[in-house]
Amino acid sequence: MSATRFTYLGPEGTFTEAALRTLPEAATRELVPSVSVQAALDAVRNGEAAAALVPIENSVEGGITSTLDELVAGEPLMIYREVLLSIAFALLVRPGTKLSDIKTVTAHPAAQTQVRNWLKANLPDAVWESAASNADGARLVQEGRYDAAFAGEFAAATYGLEPLVSEIHDMENAQTRFVLVGRPARPSAPTGADKTSVVIWLGDDHPGALLELLQEFAVRGVNLMLIHSRPTGAGLGNYCFAVDAEGHIADRRVGEALMGLKRICPNVRFLGSYPRAGVEAAEVLPLRAGTSDQDFVAAFDWLARCQDGRA
Repeated sequence: MSATRFTYLGPEGTFTEAALRTLPEAATRELVPSVSVQAALDAVRNGEAAAALVPIENSVEGGITSTLDELVAGEPLMIYREVLLSIAFALLVRPGTKLSDIKTVTAHPAAQTQVRNWLKANLPDAVWESAASNADGARLVQEGRYDAAFAGEFAAATYGLEPLVSEIHDMENAQTRFVLVGRPARPSAPTGADKTSVVIWLGDDHPGALLELLQEFAVRGVNLMLIHSRPTGAGLGNYCFAVDAEGHIADRRVGEALMGLKRICPNVRFLGSYPRAGVEAAEVLPLRAGTSDQDFVAAFDWLARCQDGRA
């Protein structure tokens, strides 16, 4: 494995590259763009890169299905870090292009949900075509295949374009969450402000099956931050569930919840425990009574005393 190489959803000039460059460890690595999320994660799987940064969730669109599906299937990978990046678009055009000249626009499909209202108000007749990424859309504009692209303003110089309009977003404070993914290894130590990600497969379809899974978290006081259903490919109605939960696998409440899931599910894929981006331990809400590590240890000790006749 190349320990000095990180890859990301490319080409150069994507929001993913911008997010990757916020990580201190990126300053000492060779950063190599990949043509797709699948290609980025495959580069990690086959040893061409030590890690890949890919988008996984957007505050407007929700879960990024291409990333979720790649983490669900194939050789297991693990999440080690997450990055939050505020998203605002610029309308990038070739020099000299006016708004009235624009008949075709392009960007990644996820961008469309964030600029739809602006597009309707300002370019109602423009034809939208999806691109592999926002930066790739900028490249296609550079080549003359489209009139304009929605991308980060920082991509303009890379592709010889100009930002005709900046700070475009239908919703204020839009963010995208990115994850740094590597080969499975020991998770980093708990920080007190962590997140654990897993994928869970239902054993069989029966009334209350999903509720049974959720109760494994609820009864131990583990708060869920995201739950996203994805088809397994085994036929209509067959789904697995990608779950993000507060806490670290080393926390007793989280570890016991995962053990409970493993007992009742045919498959549970651990995707990692890692620090939450932008959250300090002091900002995490207090645990519910009876769910701290000390509470679990005390209950275990009590059970041992009962078994030994010392209770």
